[in-house]
This record gives sequence, structure tokens and C-alpha cells, in this order.
Amino acid sequence: MPKSHLPRRREIPPTAGLPPRWGDLLPGAGATFARRAADFLGAEAVQVECSGTASLVVALTAMHRLSGRRAVVVPAYTCPLVALAVVHCGLELRLCDLAPGSIDFDAAHLASLCDGDTLAVVPTHLGGRVADVATTKAVAANAGAFVIEDAAQALGARHGGRSVGLGGDAGFFSLAVGKGLTTFEGGLLVARDTTLRREFERTSREIVPFRLGWELKRSFELFGYHLAYRPSLLGVAYGAPLRRALRAGDPVAAVGDDFSPDIPLHTLGRWRRSVGARAFARLPGFLAACTAQAQRRMARLARIPGVDVVDDPAGAEGVWPFFMLRLRDEAARDAALRVLWAAGIGVSRLFIHALPDYGYLQPLLGTAGEGGSDVPNARAFAATMLTVSNSPWLDEATFERICTQLAAAA
Repeated sequence: MPKSHLPRRREIPPTAGLPPRWGDLLPGAGATFARRAADFLGAEAVQVECSGTASLVVALTAMHRLSGRRAVVVPAYTCPLVALAVVHCGLELRLCDLAPGSIDFDAAHLASLCDGDTLAVVPTHLGGRVADVATTKAVAANAGAFVIEDAAQALGARHGGRSVGLGGDAGFFSLAVGKGLTTFEGGLLVARDTTLRREFERTSREIVPFRLGWELKRSFELFGYHLAYRPSLLGVAYGAPLRRALRAGDPVAAVGDDFSPDIPLHTLGRWRRSVGARAFARLPGFLAACTAQAQRRMARLARIPGVDVVDDPAGAEGVWPFFMLRLRDEAARDAALRVLWAAGIGVSRLFIHALPDYGYLQPLLGTAGEGGSDVPNARAFAATMLTVSNSPWLDEATFERICTQLAAAA
């Protein structure tokens, strides 16, 4: 990766995470966390887990107990942890291609993958954008399958005035770093049906233990996050490891896609719940400010020939941790990244590959069900997409430099 010619006075994070405050670290609000989360989402109840991935594991385990089915359909371009969660549960993974240039399932491919053994279909609100859940529900209903909305990157997004995650049978959100509010890993699990909610709760009690070592580790990491999440220190905590990975020619490590198949399952402690509960008070205002900034900057990005901004469908109001941009081809995308990715100004990639193309996943996934490698649209999305941070720390002058370089590449 050539050295960037752009200055790097401060490190801009690749996503717009809610800036922490020291007052959040005060104890005493942990008991209110689930209630504040439910009120924010407009849900009857919210189940708190240690991560978005753990939330998915609990949901799939409970659903499998109820139905006995085994196949789970996920997008072929999504976080590798989704695939690992399915494998962890001992279920069959089926990869569905995306519609061309979209984060949504290819409807025809989805219909061909759903049958009498389909346990669940997982539409994904990728990068804060709102996915087409209605089409997924219609296809899943024909097969008698559950719908689990992956809203890991979309806490605060809405469709038709209602939070995402509440349109299917279940939904989950991630509280990992960079996804709005964080407890340094954490997850929220919701379900419409009371019986399903009770099964989720029972399953969690059975398979998710209290593990002191993990809670201490995450608590220290959360305190370190409060120390380091600022432009003056992110160059050490985030930027330096990123640039080492890029110099080594390892983009998977650069974005953190190199996950272990061992998924930690443990309860989320009272103190970290307290941190999350206090932060919830600031989250609506922060998301509104990010949306206003995104609307202004999206107009500028849309004027660049050869650059397509991934947006929401009519009636949807996504959240904007970053912009997902599709360039005309992989060569143009890579030309932009050669200058921008290592520059410390918030340009990055989301997931490096479509799921069949991660080497470390292949021994675990096998053929990944029917048509496991026949996902050309997912591969094209991975090959042409980059992200631009919507952090409030990315100033106008630096944003304009990014636009200028994108125009030169595209």
C-alpha cells in the first residue's frame, strides 16, 4: 500500500460512533438498560446479550428447538460472524445472492433456496441502510420459515415510522464499537411473539453463562475505549494496526474480518449495562445530527460521476455511521483506496469478500448449501464498494479532499 500524500494530523474513525463521556462510567443505572433500549426501539421488551452474534445464536437455537428445521438463509455479502453463528448452532448455511447493486436479497434466488427444511431467513440492514424485509417475509412465509432481521449496524433506523428489527419474527442489534452506542460488545434481541420471547429467554438462561473473565476483559476494554476514542489517540489504537495490516497486504486483518469460530457466550454485566443506559439519553440527538450531516454530504457525493451512494427505499429512515459507495469497477475502487485508505481520514471497506471467498471460512462452510458459490452480485458488491465515515470529526475540508480523490479515481 503506497504511502498516502494526504496529511494525517488526526485519525478519523471509519464509523460515526457515539462519543463516550466519562459520566457514562458511573454505576447505578444498569437495571434500567433493557427498559431504555425497549423504549428507544418502541419494543414491548428487549433481551440483552453479550453481542449481536450471541443474540443470533440464542435466536437460532430457540427457533430450532421449536421447529426442528435446520437450514438458515443469509446474504452472501454480510459479516462473517453471521455465517459463524449458523455453524456454531450446528445448522445448515445457505448463501443467497444480492439483487444487482443492492443490499437486498435476489428474490428469485431466495425463493429457490427456501424449502420445507428452512428454519430462518436473515435479511440484513447493512451499514445502517434499510433492507426490503417485506419481500423476504413473503418468501419465508411460503416456506413456513422464521424471519430474523440483522439490524446489527442499524440501531435507530426506521421504516414506516417503526424501528427496524420489529418487522420480522425477531431482530437483533449490535452494541460493538463504532455502531452508535456501545458497551464494548453487547447485543439486543427482540421478538414480536410472546411465546418466542419466552423461548429466547429460556434458551439464553440455558446456554449463556456468567463468565467473570470475559466480563472483566470487556470492562477493561470499555474503559480503554473511553480513553482512546478521540482523534488525537485513535491513530495509536486504530490507525497504526490498520496501516501495519495494509503494508502486509492483509485487507482482511485491516478491517477486522478475521474472526475466530469460537463465539464467546456470557452475560453482560451490570456495570456495562449502566454505561449503556446512560449513553441512551444522548443517542437520539447524535443520530439526528449524523443524519443531517449525511443528507448534506450525500448531495456532494452524488454529483461525482461514476460513484453511486447506497441509499434507503421510500418510507425508510436509516442511520448513517458511514456512506457505502459503489464505484464503476474494482479498478476504480482500488485506485481511490490506494490514496485514501491509509490516510487516517475515515475511508475504509466494510467486509472484504463475499462469504464464499474468505479462506478461513471455507473449511467451515463446505458448499454452504445450494448454489454456495453462485453469487455474482454479492461478489461484485464486495469488489466495487468502499466506505466514507460520517463521523462528526470529519471536517468539511477533509471531506472535500475525499470527494476530489474519488472523482479522480472514478
